[in-house]
Formats: sequence, structure tokens, C-alpha cells
Amino acid sequence: MKNADKIKLFAFDVDGTLTNGMLVLGPDGEAYKFFNVKDGLVLSLAHRMGYKTGFITGRSSKIVGARARELHADFVLTGVENKIEALEGLLKEYGLSWEEAAYMGDDLNDLPLLEKVGVSGCPENACDENRDAADFISHFKGGEGAAREFVEHILKAQGRWDEAVDPFRHD
Repeated sequence: MKNADKIKLFAFDVDGTLTNGMLVLGPDGEAYKFFNVKDGLVLSLAHRMGYKTGFITGRSSKIVGARARELHADFVLTGVENKIEALEGLLKEYGLSWEEAAYMGDDLNDLPLLEKVGVSGCPENACDENRDAADFISHFKGGEGAAREFVEHILKAQGRWDEAVDPFRHD
């Protein structure tokens, strides 16, 4: 995979990527979301290994903020209209280049980032345009482990997967 060795930041769309894209609306209009625990584990793991991790999403949601805190994400940007500007600001803040960023997204509003980052990915059920633009297409649908597979694939390409797994092994 091109540029995988340079990745230092993982950014993800939320609805349709970290979730299955279904929204359950509560009585006050808050959308309930279903997150995959395997995605969460690998995002926490990447954070502990020194990668910058987080979410960039067009929807505003307290639930997304809660999930980001739970995973110790470095950033959570909600209500984002221009994802290019959002990620560009983060890269400047962290002193990183576009080549050092990986992004996964499932729909058309993610396409500009997929075409700009060092490594791009999408879930199996992403729109055709994203599938055409992505460097990596997961075998899993959004919210069903696609993010886990994406991060794991990059860590393996960097030769760091064993380092990630070692704390879970028993001697």
C-alpha cells in the first residue's frame, strides 16, 4: 500500500463508517448510533501507540463526542461542512503533512479527503465513487469492523502490528 509507512494520523467519518449509517432519533431529536467494539479497540490501541486519532463528521452529535472521549481520541470535529479545511487545520496543528494522514469515509462528502490523504479507505458498502478513489476497501461494511481492518492493515504494512498486539499476550 502506497504511503502506509508514513501514516501518523487516523481520521474517520462517523455515520456509515464507524456506524452502520442507521439513525435512531430520540424524542429530543438526538440521533442514537451503534458503534462496533472492534473498531473502538483498534482506535484506542492506535492512540496508545502514538498515532493521532479522531473523527470528522458532518453531523453534530453529543454521542460522537462521548464515543471519542471513551476512545481517548485526539480530536472530534462535528458539524463539519468542509472536511478538507477541517483536516488541513488538524494537520497544521499537529505539524503533519497530507501524506501522513489516513482517512476512511463511506459517502460523497468524504470523497475530497479520500483523494487528498496519504492513505484512503472505505467500508465495503461505500458509494461507487469512494470505492474507486480508495487505496483500501474493507471486506466489512461500515459499523461492522471496517475501521478495525483499515487500521490493522496500515499497522501491519508499517511492521507495527505485533507491537500493538503484544500487550494482550500472556507470557
